[in-house]
Amino acid sequence: METIKTQAITFDVGGTLIEPWPSVGDIYAQVACEHGFKNLSADQINAQFNEAWSQKEEFQYSEEHWLELVSKSFAHLLSESESAHIFPSIYRRFEESDVWKIHDDVLPTLDELADRGFRMAVVSNWDTRLRPLLKNLKLLSYFETATISSEIGFTKPSPVLFEHTLKKLGLPPSSVVHVGDSATEDVDGAESAGVSGILVRRNGKTGVNSIGKLTDLSRLLVEDW
Repeated sequence: METIKTQAITFDVGGTLIEPWPSVGDIYAQVACEHGFKNLSADQINAQFNEAWSQKEEFQYSEEHWLELVSKSFAHLLSESESAHIFPSIYRRFEESDVWKIHDDVLPTLDELADRGFRMAVVSNWDTRLRPLLKNLKLLSYFETATISSEIGFTKPSPVLFEHTLKKLGLPPSSVVHVGDSATEDVDGAESAGVSGILVRRNGKTGVNSIGKLTDLSRLLVEDW
């Protein structure tokens, strides 16, 4: 990739900065076990969660939509009523910082970008749990502002989230770069608002407008002030 002049970087969160740990399936199975549903296969739950996630449409990050996703993740393992019974505990569990892992390349990247004077913000499809979670993970203080889909009423790839963030930062699209792990939600969404998008692909082949790790940002971004 060629170098990019910018004043600010916005970041996606899930998959870009943090990920469930050790996995969604392990966490779901652990909560189920606490409710008396023992020895459920974390691998099967993961597979069913990934399938349901890949097929989701117009997901609004509401509790209702999360309940539907959780029920699909427990298909053939728990009934819908059993899934609904343990759902509140699962929902609350993901508020806790210990079920999330910060990717190893995140803190070095954020520290370096902050030291160089870049402004940073979050643009994420998430719900009301995100802001306190970022605070508990000691990440929130890196960001000047956070735009969260549930608060705005739109989800990426809608340009509305990016336009909202540009207004908050007081910057034109040409002065901002967005980084995320989804080609559609992050790169296409950002570019629909005139913002340059960079795809992070830690476990895949990199190419045009993509990087293999966040620490690669340092050599790509040039101060534009």
